Amino acid sequence: MTFIAIGLFYAGSSRLAIQGEPAKPEALDTLPGFKVELLRTADPATEGSWISIAKDPNGRLLVGAEKKEPISRLTIKDGQVVQAEILKIPLSEVMGMLFAFDSLYINGRGNAPDGHEAFGLWRCRSSHGDDEYDQIELLREWKGGGGDHGAHAILLNPDKKHLNIVCGNFVDIPDDILPSSPHRNYADDLVLPRAEDGNGFGAGRKPPGGFVVRMDQDGTHCELVASGERNTYAVAFNHDGELFGFDSDMEWDWGTPWYRPIRVFHAVSGADHGFREGAGKWPEYYPDSLPATVTIGIGCPTGVTFGDGAKFPAKYQRAFYIEDWTYGRLIAAHLSPDGASYGGTWENFLAPKSLHENAGKTPFNMTGILIGDDGAMYFTTGGRHINGGLYRISYTGTEPTTPADLHDGKDSEARALRHDLETFHGREDAKAVDAAWPQLASPDRFLRYSARIAIESQPIDQWKSRALSETNPTAALTALLALARLGGTESQADLIKALAKFPLSQLKSEAQQLEKLRIIEVSLSRQGKSDPQVTAPLIAELGALYPAKTIPLNRELCQILLALDAPGAISRTLQLLAAAPTQEEQLNYVVALRTIANGWTPELRRQYFTWWTKRDATQHPDDLLRWFAEAGRGYSDGSSFNNFLVKVRRAAVSNVPAPELVAIQPVLDSWAEPLPKLRTSKKKRTFVQDWKLTDLESDLDQVGHGRNFAQGQDAVFATQCLMCHRMGDEGGSVGPELTAISSRFSRHDVLESILDPSKVISEQYANTDVLLNSGTTVTGRLVSETDDKIVIRPSMLAPELQEIRKADVKSRELSKISPMPPGLLSTLTKQEILDLLAYFEAAGHADGAPFKK
Repeated sequence: MTFIAIGLFYAGSSRLAIQGEPAKPEALDTLPGFKVELLRTADPATEGSWISIAKDPNGRLLVGAEKKEPISRLTIKDGQVVQAEILKIPLSEVMGMLFAFDSLYINGRGNAPDGHEAFGLWRCRSSHGDDEYDQIELLREWKGGGGDHGAHAILLNPDKKHLNIVCGNFVDIPDDILPSSPHRNYADDLVLPRAEDGNGFGAGRKPPGGFVVRMDQDGTHCELVASGERNTYAVAFNHDGELFGFDSDMEWDWGTPWYRPIRVFHAVSGADHGFREGAGKWPEYYPDSLPATVTIGIGCPTGVTFGDGAKFPAKYQRAFYIEDWTYGRLIAAHLSPDGASYGGTWENFLAPKSLHENAGKTPFNMTGILIGDDGAMYFTTGGRHINGGLYRISYTGTEPTTPADLHDGKDSEARALRHDLETFHGREDAKAVDAAWPQLASPDRFLRYSARIAIESQPIDQWKSRALSETNPTAALTALLALARLGGTESQADLIKALAKFPLSQLKSEAQQLEKLRIIEVSLSRQGKSDPQVTAPLIAELGALYPAKTIPLNRELCQILLALDAPGAISRTLQLLAAAPTQEEQLNYVVALRTIANGWTPELRRQYFTWWTKRDATQHPDDLLRWFAEAGRGYSDGSSFNNFLVKVRRAAVSNVPAPELVAIQPVLDSWAEPLPKLRTSKKKRTFVQDWKLTDLESDLDQVGHGRNFAQGQDAVFATQCLMCHRMGDEGGSVGPELTAISSRFSRHDVLESILDPSKVISEQYANTDVLLNSGTTVTGRLVSETDDKIVIRPSMLAPELQEIRKADVKSRELSKISPMPPGLLSTLTKQEILDLLAYFEAAGHADGAPFKK
C-alpha cells in the first residue's frame, strides 16, 4: 500500500484564476413542470472551477475542481446549500469520485510517496471514523491519465465487489491487465494504412482508444471490459445493471467520412466501439464493433446519470441524462430494450434559451450530474477555469412522482442469454463452444457479437474446423470473423476457401455482404496479402462487383481491391470519385488512393490530382447538417480538414516515380496548399494601450447590440485572428474554432483569453516542451509519435518539422506558455475591442443581433 501525508496543499494560493459567471436560471429552458435553480456560485478565491460531483453516505455533495484547486463538500438541506467546506485532501484535477467500501476513491492528481506528481486512482480513508480523510493511498498511477483525455469516472459494479473506471483515448492500457479480460485482441485492422489527423492530434497512438476497466477495491486484478470509445467522461448502470456511456466526437473531423458523432453507447462485455485515431475510425456496420445506442450529433459529452431516485414523472425516472459541455444541453435519452441491447430517442431536458439564436449565446458548461437524496437533480458547471456553479432541478408539476418500476421486462430473455454468453468471456470452458455456437446465427447483432467473443476465448483448435465447415451463412460469417482475428497466416487459405462458399452476389442482405468484406479486410490486415492463392480469387470475385450500388459497399470494395493491386481498380475508383455528390464520399476514394503506387497511367494521375484544383463539393449528408442545426449553429469543416487535404496529397505525390512527375507537374502546380487568407486592416495602426481586463469588463454589456460590423471585422483582420483560428470555413487550425465560441464561453471569458492567453490552454492546442539529454529544450506542437521517435512542429504557421529520437529525450511536458501571443489588442481602441467581441458573438454574420440597432 502506498500512502502520502496530508499537507497544506492550497495554502500558497491567494486567488485562483477563474473566469465568468454561471448562467442565470432565467436564461435557461427546461421541460414543463420542472424548475431549475442556481444554488451556489463557486468562490473563485477558494473553490475553483468545478468539474465533477459525487455524493457521500450522508447525502452531502462533493465537487471536484481543476488542477491545483480543492475538493469542496456541500451540505444540502431543504434544497439549499447550508454549509460549504474545503476538504483537506491533497488531490486536485479531480475527474471522478466514488464512495464505496468505507472509502472515497478519486481519480486525480497528487504527490506520490517518492515526491513525483502522479495522476492516479487514490483511496482516501479516515483513521478516526470521522469526516477527515487523513489516509491517502495511491492505488495505481495512470500513464497519460491527466488532462481532458485522461482517467475519468469511477463507478461501483452491480456486484458490489468491484470498481469500474472509464478512461479517455490518451490513457495507456495498464500493464497488469489480466488475461481473463473480456476484451482482448484489438488492432487497427485496416487493409490500407490509416491517415493520421491533419493536425497531428493522437498521431501514432495505437488502439484500443478509450476504455473501461474493472478492478477490485484495492485497485488490483484489473480487467479490460470494453474499448473503442474516444473520450468518455462518465458512465452509469441502469436499474438492470447494464452499463451505458456518452462518448465524444473528434470535431476536427467535421466534413470527413470518418467523422463519428457524439453518442450513447452500451458497454457490454468485450465491446469494441470502433474508435481509432486519425482516419482509421470504423464505420458502425463493421461486425467486429458494436453500434451506438442513440446518436446525438455534435457536442462535448461530460457527466451522465440515470434518473433512479428522482422525484420526477415515471418517464423521467427512467431517462438517461447526458451533458453536452459545448452547447449547454442537458439531454434526456429515453432508452428502450431492443433484443439483447437497447435503442432509444432523445430530447433536450434543459438548454439555454439562446440555443437556436444567431447571437447572444448563453454559455452553460455542464460537467457533472447526480440525483440527490431529496429526489432532485444536482449538476455542476465549470471546466477550463470557468467559474463553477451548482444547480438543482426539481419537479413541481402535477404528474405522479411515485417510484416507478425501472426494470425493463421487454426482451429480458435476450439480455439474459447475452449475460450467459458473457460468463465465457476471457476464460476457457469446455462447454463454451457448444453453448455459444447456435447464437452465431442469431439475427440479434449483440448476441452474435457476444457469442463470438465467447468462442474467441477458447483454444482455436476447439472451433477452427467447425468454423470452416459451417453452412449457415450468418453463423459462418461470424465464426470466420473470429478465425480472421485469431487464426495465423497458416489459416488464411482455408479461410478464403470457406468464404467462397458464400459468394458476395448471393448473400441476401447488404449487411451480410459488408460482413464478408470486413472478414477479408481483417484477414488481409492480420494474415497478409502476398499469397496469390489467396488474392487471385478475391480479385476475380470482388472485381466483378465493383462499383456497387451503395456507398458502404463501394467504400470496402475500393479499399480491398486497391490493396490487392487489382486491375482496373484505380480507374473505377476515379469514376466513383467524379460521380460522388458529397465531400464525404469523395474523400473515401481520395484517401484510399493516396498510398497506391502501382497501376497508374499519366491520365489517371492527372484525373486524381485534378480533384484538388476542381474540388467544389458543398453537399453533405443530411444527418450531419441536422446535427449542427440541433446544436444551434451553422456547418463548417473541422479544424483538421485543410491539413488532411495537404497530407493526403503529399502522400500521393510521394508515390509518383520521378520520371512521371514531369507529365503531371502542371496539374500539381495549379493547386497551392491552403493557407489562411492574410487579411489586413484598412487602417494604419499604432499602439493604443496595453489593455487590462479591468479596463474593459465594465463595458461588456455593450457588446450585445448597436455594434459596428465593419469595424469589428477590421479588428479581426488587424489582430490576425484567422491566421490561427477557424470561423466558418475560413481561417487556420492552430487554435480553437471560433464559429460557436459564444456557446462555450462568456464575453468575459473570451476577452480574458485574448488578454492572457496562457492562463488556460487546452491540451489539444498546447505546445510540448521537450527537454533533451543535452540540456536543450525544443518547444512545438507534437504532430506524430512512434516507438522510437517523436516529431515536433516548432511553429504551426511554418511547415518545418523536427524529428527527435526518444533515446535523446530526458523529459517532456505540456508547455505552460500559449502559442497565442499576448498584446494582440494593443492597437485597438475600446470601441473596436467591443466590436471585435460582437463579431465573434455573431459568428461573423453582419445580420447578427449585436449589429442591430
